[in-house]
Amino acid sequence: MITHSIGLSLAPNSSVESGVAVREIASGKLIYMDKLFSINDIALFFENYTNLKNSIILVSLPWDNSMLEGKWRVLSKPYQLINEHGNFINKDNWTQRFSTRGAELLSDLKMKCSEIYRFEIYLTRQKLNLYSNFKEHSTADCKFLQSSLKNDYGFEELPTNMIPAAQLEAIVGTVLAEKKLHSETKKIFEYKGLDVINVF
Repeated sequence: MITHSIGLSLAPNSSVESGVAVREIASGKLIYMDKLFSINDIALFFENYTNLKNSIILVSLPWDNSMLEGKWRVLSKPYQLINEHGNFINKDNWTQRFSTRGAELLSDLKMKCSEIYRFEIYLTRQKLNLYSNFKEHSTADCKFLQSSLKNDYGFEELPTNMIPAAQLEAIVGTVLAEKKLHSETKKIFEYKGLDVINVF
């Protein structure tokens, strides 16, 4: 029986914080939140987490932030056309939108837990009406997300002071996990052996 939902907002590299949140499904209360940096930190969290078999885990897809020959930025990637016909030369993985960071860890974790899925944070925020018109990860965007989670999704224990963006996005993962348990999600594609899901 699934008793807890875990959201992990995975950063593209260890210099940027990843967020983890654990929510008790019966009470709807957040029982744990933390910032993690390296893959070893994330692995250690799951090794010490005692309720793995009774938890559903949602892990975000990190963007591939590798620079493209030094002159392109990561924001160029979402605007490229999808390479369906093989006309574009994928030099230095310039069409690769998502990072493979943590893929091996998640494959191992899949063997130990009951349910684990991936999600794309921006698509999920749109579907859950949590997407603001402010610049991503700006103070205004984080405040909007925190207030919306508190008012619309029952996270009354969230403080009034600002929570880091990574932890807020991890909380979004717990919301999507519970939507999955209520059969309110669908598979949108598969990435590195795990289903990527989103709300209908």
